[in-house]
Amino acid sequence: MRRRALLAAFLALVAGVAAFGVHLVTADAAPIKFNHPGVLVSRTQLDFVKGRVAAKAQPWLAAYNQMLASPYASLSRTPKPRATVECGSYSNPNNGCTDERGDAIAAYTDALAWYLSGNAAYARKSIALMDAWSATIKNHTNSNAPLQTGWAGSVWPRAAEIIKYTYSSWPNQARFATMLRTVYLPVVIVGSGGNGNWELSMMEAAVGISVFLDDRASYDRAIAKFKARAAAYIYLSADGAQPKYPPTGSVNTPSELVTYWHGQSTFVDGLAQETCRDFGHTGYGISAISHVAETTRIQGGDLWPSLQERMRQALGFHAKFENGAAVPSTICGGKVNKGLGPVTEVAFNALHNRLGIAMANSQQYTESHRPQGTDNHMAAWETLTHADNPA
Repeated sequence: MRRRALLAAFLALVAGVAAFGVHLVTADAAPIKFNHPGVLVSRTQLDFVKGRVAAKAQPWLAAYNQMLASPYASLSRTPKPRATVECGSYSNPNNGCTDERGDAIAAYTDALAWYLSGNAAYARKSIALMDAWSATIKNHTNSNAPLQTGWAGSVWPRAAEIIKYTYSSWPNQARFATMLRTVYLPVVIVGSGGNGNWELSMMEAAVGISVFLDDRASYDRAIAKFKARAAAYIYLSADGAQPKYPPTGSVNTPSELVTYWHGQSTFVDGLAQETCRDFGHTGYGISAISHVAETTRIQGGDLWPSLQERMRQALGFHAKFENGAAVPSTICGGKVNKGLGPVTEVAFNALHNRLGIAMANSQQYTESHRPQGTDNHMAAWETLTHADNPA
């Protein structure tokens, strides 16, 4: 009887919540209904930024001016779509790789500029860029094809979400959705056994595309793979004596793991799988983790609490060396290749400002690099969109 009473009470609670239009969601499942715009930035976040820019407040005004002064915001930009984008290792050959990433960032830049300024010319330019590619591209080829698909596929949905849900007319919207569904999603959703930044970037693309397409099954699949890869990318002592094995690929012995971690055999909190490769690629991984977590927060299944310790440690670990701390001999043989990039604002805002975590090294790095611009791959204008953004 007690069990039936408790069940009845729970069902009544669910019914009551539903009556008020609230969706019960967990961090492990897609929302019943996706929030739009909802890839990396929400309307509430954009409205906060718009108010700060209008008030000429810093650092948002400087970040806004930086964005508008960049080539990505040029209203005279000519899109350069290709049917086949061919990208070899380190983009060699580079047949459309830089062009595709650049046009995706430009479309996102123009979408932001439209919303923050109200100038419809930016919305039309964003649409022109997206339309040019959706009318042309068929596939990506060569060794870097999965990563290229992930990089561009991470940015296109950000632009598309803003335009679709805040601008009045986009006649070729369905064609763009078809492009994401047929050219990008089948490639990124399967993941990668390469360096962790590959799979994290691909899962960022899969999550963003799934939101735009309202595809709950793909969203759930991408989040599951993302959670496993994020846990294997950043080490915590709670993991045990060694990092977790990557969820994709053939690395499954301790010696293979050391090789996979670029020769590092001493593991400390915050070390990442690519730290001893270089901080640039590590930054791509940290960026993708931040972007996916922020998107899940907007969608009502916030992953930040479950990721907070890994990300706190990872940001602080790398930021302290960027800030000038000596590298001990136990880390990468005492020498690291710095260059983390403009990738800390999203995580710093989520962890420090929203969750109240003290992060002295990350704060020093983040604030001293404002306004953070773009890495020309996935990160773009995050001081503008996420600095001290409470929304």
